[in-house]
Amino acid sequence: MGRLSTHVLDTANGCPAAGVRYTLRRKGEAAVIASGLTNADGRTDAPLLQGDALLPGVYELEFDAGAYFRARGTLLADIPFLDDVVLRFGIGDANAHYHVPLLVSPWAYSTYRGS
Repeated sequence: MGRLSTHVLDTANGCPAAGVRYTLRRKGEAAVIASGLTNADGRTDAPLLQGDALLPGVYELEFDAGAYFRARGTLLADIPFLDDVVLRFGIGDANAHYHVPLLVSPWAYSTYRGS
C-alpha cells in the first residue's frame, strides 16, 4: 500500500520543527488534500495520503516556515528571505512510499526523497 509522509527539520536550531503548518494540494488544483501542524518530532501523526487516496501526479506541499521561525523568536525582516516554502514533486508509483522531508532555516532549505 502506497503512502506519502513528511518530516520537517530546523537546521538553524538543530531540532525537529514542531508546529509547522503544512498544506498539500495536487498541482493546479485549489482543493486542499491534507493540512495540519507537525508534531513534536516534526512529523505528521499519520500519512498525508495512503492507499487509494494516493494517486500518480504532481503535488505541492507548502510549509509556513516564516511563522514557525517567528514563533521561535527568530528575528526576520519585514519581508523574510523565506516565508512559505513550496515543494513540488511527482508521484509515479501509487504503491510506493514517498517520504518528502524539509530541512529548513530562515535562509535556506533542501529536500529529497527519503525512505
